[in-house]
Amino acid sequence: MNATKRKRLEKAGWIVGSTTEFLDLTPVEESLVEMKLALATKLHQMRKKQKLTQQELADRIGSSQSRVAKMEVADTSVSMELFVKSLVSLGASRRQIGEAISAPPALERRKSHRAER
Repeated sequence: MNATKRKRLEKAGWIVGSTTEFLDLTPVEESLVEMKLALATKLHQMRKKQKLTQQELADRIGSSQSRVAKMEVADTSVSMELFVKSLVSLGASRRQIGEAISAPPALERRKSHRAER
């Protein structure tokens, strides 16, 4: 958020902060959330690249379409094991899964992208 917008919101009485501050996440919780978001993004990308529907992926992993939909939005009820199982079923290697998890968090990627402009 740019400084002008932030000042305007704060002047109007809004408190501006990060998601981590708002949810009062510990560093460990923040890290797990970022990893799940990265795995969810990778899962969605791989499913789309293979032109599979959510139902087709669900059939592969013995789950439901609604569960796949929850996975793709990194719902808190989805286990890390199910993310990994699903990615492996799509052909992801250990290295690809590791790279997805170790990528900079989404916010850092956005900041570095802006800095490069």
